[in-house]
Amino acid sequence: MQQMTIKAYAVKHKLSIFNVIKMIKSGKLKTESIEENGKEITYILVDENKELKEKNLSISKSSEVSLKEMVEQLQKEVKLLRREVDALKKSYNREIPL
Repeated sequence: MQQMTIKAYAVKHKLSIFNVIKMIKSGKLKTESIEENGKEITYILVDENKELKEKNLSISKSSEVSLKEMVEQLQKEVKLLRREVDALKKSYNREIPL
């Protein structure tokens, strides 16, 4: 388990410090308080293996759905472009007689 300060965790996960503190208070993040130089500093305990697994699962689920949607959208766009190309070909052939 790796220790990170609240600020470092917020930067790494692109969160605000306020949201990280809310996560700590709600119990979503494990913390450890250590006294350094007369000050009490709160460190977040990070399990990197767990984070990697969660990221991989969320990416695979979202990518499956988004890939299907993207394929459907691209198929519609190809149909539209083919119609436009055919219309342009017809109008071009009408304008310039050979």
